[in-house]
Amino acid sequence: MKYKVITPVATEPLTLAEVKAHLRLESVNYADDVSTAQLLVPASRAANTYTSAGVLVLGKTVLVNLNAGLSQAGSTLNVHVEDSDDNVNWADWSTAYAQITAANDNTLYETAYTGSKAYIRVVAVVAVAACEFSVEAVIDSADSSEDALLSAWISAAREYGEDYTSHAFATQTREYYRNTFPVLDLLDWPFRPLTSITSVTYKDSAGAVTTMTANTDYIVDTDTEPGGIYLPYSVDWPVFTEWPQNAVAIKGVCGYTAATLPKQFKQALLMHVGYFYKFRDCEIPEKEMTCINRLYGMRREVLL
Repeated sequence: MKYKVITPVATEPLTLAEVKAHLRLESVNYADDVSTAQLLVPASRAANTYTSAGVLVLGKTVLVNLNAGLSQAGSTLNVHVEDSDDNVNWADWSTAYAQITAANDNTLYETAYTGSKAYIRVVAVVAVAACEFSVEAVIDSADSSEDALLSAWISAAREYGEDYTSHAFATQTREYYRNTFPVLDLLDWPFRPLTSITSVTYKDSAGAVTTMTANTDYIVDTDTEPGGIYLPYSVDWPVFTEWPQNAVAIKGVCGYTAATLPKQFKQALLMHVGYFYKFRDCEIPEKEMTCINRLYGMRREVLL
């Protein structure tokens, strides 16, 4: 079978959230995924410098909230965020908040930490008179550090499954090549399910390309699987001297949607990504691949 992908898959049949839930990397419960670390507990603090302990945030989404309470007359509060690779050596990341005075106290101020260090902490400087405040880090504990790798595994699992089953697991445009037209009235389309045929062309020995006309030169069946291209009554396939290779080109759109992807295929994809994760530094063992292929085979045998 000779083909090429014209328009690749835009949306994979598995989402990162589905894969993370399958791998137990991320809970489906928001409360379980989000935690709060008190950097500076609520208190009235006299003029001084206050430094929190460091908190681990590597690969997390973090919101640092300053809850400013009552500031005494003449007082100022300046809070900034520091970050560190080792929880020992610190550098100023951002003076994240406006200076707090009696004019803008009793307000919640927030900033997102967008740095790349492993740890953060806050340093608060109170001057002249006491201020009431607290600082907390709201941490989305869902780990995003391997999202790119997981996404690559999703694509790799899909490509394997499509090659193994000759089914397109998501919408894509492919062009399929033959050296000549078939003897029978059916011109098959090998990648199910077929959504539409974009064009059927043939190239003669001189290199001239002819585009055939839908519903006149051929009829498309997309109602059944695998679908295909049929001749109308009293019409024959063109007779011509073929170009040496790939003389006939059929371009079409194929693929399941998220709603129509067979459950066996989706489960096989989840299992395959899980084995990529488990055996990340070596080849997936034959026994595990047999389980994946069995899931694909159960559905493939029904549809062949």
